[in-house]
Amino acid sequence: MTLADVSNGPGWVIWPVFILVGILAAILISGHGSWLIAGYNTASEKEKEKYDRKKLCRMMGIGLAVIDVIILVMELLENVLPASFAGIAAGLILGICLLMILLGNTICRKKK
Repeated sequence: MTLADVSNGPGWVIWPVFILVGILAAILISGHGSWLIAGYNTASEKEKEKYDRKKLCRMMGIGLAVIDVIILVMELLENVLPASFAGIAAGLILGICLLMILLGNTICRKKK
């Protein structure tokens, strides 16, 4: 059984999601779009001063780009990949999100 066998709904829906995540990743990788990062955009100015804004944006953008690649692989290879890959991809995406949170709170902090 493949991913295509267990998918529900039209296949075209994934393409706008892929494009949107790609655009957001490109904005963040360019060092802009800090307003897209939940928690950072609502932080006080004093709290924002503790973080390197460009490094945080780039790190979040790279994480989104990796997630975007996983989405693309799943769409392009849905007739080849086993249905169990959906669980593997969900685990990968969750792991990437956790890694992004961890790195955002460690390496993206300014050194005193």
